[in-house]
Amino acid sequence: MWEGFLHLLFPEICVACGQDLPVTGSCFCLKCQLALDPSDMYLLRENEFTDRFWGRLPLEGGAALYHFTRKSPVQRALHQLKYHNKPDIGVKIGRAFGAKLRHAEIFRTVEGIIPVPLHPRKERIRGYNQSAMFAQGIAETLEVPVFGSALVRDRYTESQTRKKRIERFQNVEQVFTVKKPAQLEGRHLLLVDDVLTTGATLEICGLALLEVPGTRLSMATIAIATI
Repeated sequence: MWEGFLHLLFPEICVACGQDLPVTGSCFCLKCQLALDPSDMYLLRENEFTDRFWGRLPLEGGAALYHFTRKSPVQRALHQLKYHNKPDIGVKIGRAFGAKLRHAEIFRTVEGIIPVPLHPRKERIRGYNQSAMFAQGIAETLEVPVFGSALVRDRYTESQTRKKRIERFQNVEQVFTVKKPAQLEGRHLLLVDDVLTTGATLEICGLALLEVPGTRLSMATIAIATI
């Protein structure tokens, strides 16, 4: 009864369509859930996520929560998160993913989470970093810290959305710097972003983090896109 009363005062809405949700803790309404393409990559040490980095980056683990398809609930949720001032969507999805990761052997040893940083100018325009919101949600569930200022983006770059893989890689070369390596030494770090496409941004960030002595690296994203 109390949960129902709270739901009347503070209704939960679907992160994709904005419809009212039952008191279930889900991010998506039933209709949108039926249109989702969820992933079990977090249970597998080798999967289509880690394959994107094969021979490029040594990963402890890597996983996306959903497969990205055009006009899907995931695309709508990501659009709301990035462009319509809905940072809470990132936090909610992060909590949901964290609940899965905490039961996956690969991710149980994660000791800190690092969001892919935005350039300060872009973050001021948007008002927040969507990857940091996702990181916050995962961290709440895994009960580990977010090292939000350990990795910084030094140079403003163009959007990656319409770039091919080699163009994406060139666009982010020598862009990221580890500012606080001492707090990361010897830790198993989880690097997070909203979507994995070519992996260029995640790769450059990961290479910078792996230069810190003793670090081990895993990655997680809300979605993985077909390339």
